[in-house]
Amino acid sequence: MRKLGVEEWLVSAVMSMYTGAKTPVRTVYGNTDGFEVNVGMHHGSALSPVLPVIVMEAISREFRVVLPWELLYADDLVVIAETEEDLIKRLNEWKNK
Repeated sequence: MRKLGVEEWLVSAVMSMYTGAKTPVRTVYGNTDGFEVNVGMHHGSALSPVLPVIVMEAISREFRVVLPWELLYADDLVVIAETEEDLIKRLNEWKNK
């Protein structure tokens, strides 16, 4: 979010929604006690459909040079290059940023 220029107060608000989040699991015997969730997104949250889009936007900006060499579909990013060496070079450049 910061890479996209989102104001810090909004980044902090989203982070606070996920810090210390606890979730129970529903079973045929009832719900379990809540346990802390450290990865992933809250199911049913209004932000759940938006956060992956924000992440993909930030990641894909690094690859946008000339279309159609970068393809986005849902949560997948395809990077195409003329040669394997060019592909490795582009991925390493992105990785080292």
